[in-house]
Amino acid sequence: MIYFSNINKINYEGPSSTNPFAFKFYNPEEVIGGKSMEEFLRYGVAYWHTFTMDGSDPFGAGTMVRPWDKYSDMDLAKARVEAAFEFFEKINAPYFCFHDIDIAPEGNNLKETNENLDTIVSMIKEYMKDSGKKLLWNTANNFTHPRFIHGAASSNHADAFAYAAAKVKKGLEIGKELGAENYVFWGGREGYETLLNTDMKLELDNLARFYHMAVDYAKEIGFDAQFLIEPKPKEPTTHQYDFDVATGYAFLQNYDLQDHFKFNIEANHATLAGHTFEHELRYARIHDMLGSVDANQGDPLLGWDTDEFPTDLYSTTLAMYEIIKNGGLGRGGLNFDAKVRRGSFEADDLFHAHIAGMDAFAVGFKVAQKLVDDNVLDGIVDDRYKTYTDGIGLDIVNGQTDFHKLEKHAYGLSEINHQSGRLESIKATINQYLLQAYAEK
Repeated sequence: MIYFSNINKINYEGPSSTNPFAFKFYNPEEVIGGKSMEEFLRYGVAYWHTFTMDGSDPFGAGTMVRPWDKYSDMDLAKARVEAAFEFFEKINAPYFCFHDIDIAPEGNNLKETNENLDTIVSMIKEYMKDSGKKLLWNTANNFTHPRFIHGAASSNHADAFAYAAAKVKKGLEIGKELGAENYVFWGGREGYETLLNTDMKLELDNLARFYHMAVDYAKEIGFDAQFLIEPKPKEPTTHQYDFDVATGYAFLQNYDLQDHFKFNIEANHATLAGHTFEHELRYARIHDMLGSVDANQGDPLLGWDTDEFPTDLYSTTLAMYEIIKNGGLGRGGLNFDAKVRRGSFEADDLFHAHIAGMDAFAVGFKVAQKLVDDNVLDGIVDDRYKTYTDGIGLDIVNGQTDFHKLEKHAYGLSEINHQSGRLESIKATINQYLLQAYAEK
């Protein structure tokens, strides 16, 4: 069955195009920095927001009009697979991502749930073979069902821990069968509402035990995907144990897991943690822990996870700068973990939204590569820290000094001659590059 009969494959038409169903800046074949846009950006579609979200929020019922929603249960699951692969092909996205319950409904027990998954996974596998589309990552939803009311791997109840483990076991098996390049752990309820009834040490220890068991089982079945942790500071819990990249990295180091995991960084989660998107990317990059990206943005006027499609070119440019400096995302990609607004309820809006996001990161990629090629930001940083390239600064960097020598050096100082940070000039330069990038078209 055809679900988007009025939509043809989305093609690149250039910045002057007025066709709402065309890419203005994302040209899959255009080579930037030695790689095509398609090869470097590795775009993915989020199954949950695109095919299962109904538009409901805490204040209102669902609004989405979807042609596949006339079905129910397993018929609905099969219809969504058909719609999904039609969408992947028409939007020209090479990858997709899903949670287990996105693709198949839960049964009356875990055995029935797994049987439902087997049916749909078999169907997806055939569609992947015919279409050439790939699974960027999959994961288990261990946060929606009431059984996870107090968490999953960090739950106070051992049965919830066991159930979560069984779901992840199945998820790893599915990942292997479908050739997933990554497997994501998002601790939706791995945290606490209050310390008054929480054994934090036990919960953190159990979370680490859970991850070690996942690592062991992946080795047992020969699933060589990159494991990713997706940080988020709060919501739904008051405090989540994977608060941000720094917190997550400390956790991994403390429990000897740092060699098995990298991070899947979501822009909106970064801002909820009080950071910029580029801060989280930079922290992961400098520790060689940047694995993949959930591409979205939040609303600065709202203090919750709005998961908007990314359209802020300044943000996508700074994000792509970090990704370029990282040498790309390796096995990761840019997954549009984003949802159309509640008022954008027509099926066509799914295309408009993805076009906007794909174009925004294409612009960011092109501008960021020019910044790298022209040594703009590196040059500014190198000049700002030049006192560490000789004299006492070089001794500090090389570990060839101590407090006695530093005190002697300080006694000889009459003043410290700082230079301006020139933040306003730097931002103006980035704006100049943004405007020039397509003025040349």
